[in-house]
Amino acid sequence: MASLTGKVALVTGASRGIGAGVARMLAAEGARVVCCARTAQDGDHPLEGSLAGTVAAIQAAGGEATAVAANLARDEDCERVVEVAGPVDVLINNAAVAFFGPTKDLPVSRWTASWRVTVHATFLLSKLVLPGMLSRGWGRIVNVTSESAIGPGAAPYSGALVGDTAYGAQKAAIERFSQGLAEEVYPDGVGVAAIAPSLIVPTPGALANGQITGVDDPRVEDPAYMTAAVRALVTDPLQEMAGRVVYSQQLLLEKGLIARGAGLGVDPARRVTGYADP
Repeated sequence: MASLTGKVALVTGASRGIGAGVARMLAAEGARVVCCARTAQDGDHPLEGSLAGTVAAIQAAGGEATAVAANLARDEDCERVVEVAGPVDVLINNAAVAFFGPTKDLPVSRWTASWRVTVHATFLLSKLVLPGMLSRGWGRIVNVTSESAIGPGAAPYSGALVGDTAYGAQKAAIERFSQGLAEEVYPDGVGVAAIAPSLIVPTPGALANGQITGVDDPRVEDPAYMTAAVRALVTDPLQEMAGRVVYSQQLLLEKGLIARGAGLGVDPARRVTGYADP
């Protein structure tokens, strides 16, 4: 029997990239997956991928999935997603909105919109699913974070502007939220963790933003790594995953699932700060 048979999993940002891969994995593990994103059909968004495509792939593989199109910047949409999903056992907060560039040039509207999707929706969806998890004595919440949560450190600076100040602040907030919430709900059998890729995942968004040149860029990691790492977190015993802020290849090396790793959490030359493990 698959490890999540009989469970309900809700995955945000499930139309493409990491979210789509995680949704397929959870379905393969036996969960009924509720896939949430803004892009319902192919062609609704300039980037490749849609909820329809993710659900079709899951169903073709024999899994069970439902699509719920929603704008998570709206509280009412968050509430509707959870209502449609029913009792949620596994929540993957993956959806994010990222705007890059100097802070002085960032419109307040973009700052607000990105915080609402990336951070506020993570809080609200967690709050909405927690009562059921706590009453059943089991649940898993995994929040997807990013290397952007690691600040540039103190001066002097090179002069090369990354421009991810807003996005980095949001992901840092998610890491602190994850550990704080983990402490609160641990006695009741609910585990909360956060995970980031060790290297850049070659998602449609990363390609469109110019973060990488293509899937063969030496800065990228296999998309299967994040999927496998999330699987480990949601299926591990509570005491092994609760409160972890960890990187994909770091976790897979710990589990013996890969023989060699690179990037954050693995390479000693890449600085790790904040709430992540050294």
